[in-house]
Amino acid sequence: MVDLKSQYDHIKTAVDTAIMSVIEKTEFINGPEVSAFQQELEKYLNVKHVIPCGNGTDSLQIALMAMGLKPGDEVITPSYTYIATTEVIALLGLTPIFVDVDPTIFCIDPTKIEAAITPKTKAIVPVHLYGQAADMDAIMEIAKRHNLYVLEDNAQAIGCEYTHKDGRISKTGTIGDVGSTSFFPSKNLGCYGDGGALCTNNSELAAVMKKIANHGQTVKYVHEVVGCNSRLDSIQAAVLRIKLPLLDSYCDARRKVADFYDNYFASIEGITTPYRDPKSKHVFHQYTLQLEGIDRDGLSAYLAEHGIPSMIYYPIPAHRQKMFEAFKCENQELPVTDWLTKRVLSLPIHTELDEEQLNHICAHVAAFVNKK
Repeated sequence: MVDLKSQYDHIKTAVDTAIMSVIEKTEFINGPEVSAFQQELEKYLNVKHVIPCGNGTDSLQIALMAMGLKPGDEVITPSYTYIATTEVIALLGLTPIFVDVDPTIFCIDPTKIEAAITPKTKAIVPVHLYGQAADMDAIMEIAKRHNLYVLEDNAQAIGCEYTHKDGRISKTGTIGDVGSTSFFPSKNLGCYGDGGALCTNNSELAAVMKKIANHGQTVKYVHEVVGCNSRLDSIQAAVLRIKLPLLDSYCDARRKVADFYDNYFASIEGITTPYRDPKSKHVFHQYTLQLEGIDRDGLSAYLAEHGIPSMIYYPIPAHRQKMFEAFKCENQELPVTDWLTKRVLSLPIHTELDEEQLNHICAHVAAFVNKK
């Protein structure tokens, strides 16, 4: 689904030099590479504070902890997302309240949020799924009316730009109270291991999140709150410093792949290509088709026979996962979510795909569909 080896080959000299520099200096934890990356990411995102951490899941957990939520408090979030988004809610003893997604962009549907709010609701966690922004203006208006926190799960959409109603442009992850992201290797901005970060313009929240990520301390051995150990190591920061200036070009390359797919599949019956919301500059972490009247499992198997990977993101939504059975939400009606889980299929999309490879992929998709 991604070709990290070819991507590495293009930046090999810079990456190898940066990694060896860290090793030679033996500054492995909280070294200058981490501080430099933090500052560079703050500048890129145009945000006051970035707090690097160990991974994307930790970033979500740390943000919720910093908001001071208590067991039993409710957090509104989509069920149609990677499990990390919802897992941390339950891990902290909070109650996930699942709402449906918009059928065009697959992100949380703002029109469904207000009905889910109760006196116990404390936060909304929108997910910028597949690389496209949720409707943040609408979400922020709801949050303001009800005095709720907004935590943006930006793990799949770093680099995406959102155009507000008033014409302002913001990077996703910088609009809510806190944004969280992941630097898992396959992400648009990925390191060579685990990594994550939080960002915010709220200085008080930033201070608390930084403290929580460092065992609850600001002064060594003085632990003011219950925290965790979540650090971005220096080698990963060094890799990310090489990749960050290339992020926009990486996203452009993914958009060109998406353009190719869009044009090829436009006339094939039963295939719906991804909708591109004009408010959002899609960065295509995933390229996800909707299939109607096509044997999805058969197509996936056929592609695999010809050396073409494909993935279902996501086959089982969170509200139907066994891990949440204590919340008795498995019978909840989320029709769009359930519809998508039965019909989506993602094709390879990354910075190294060339026209020959794309023709190969598309021709085999068309061949299977046309013989159905």
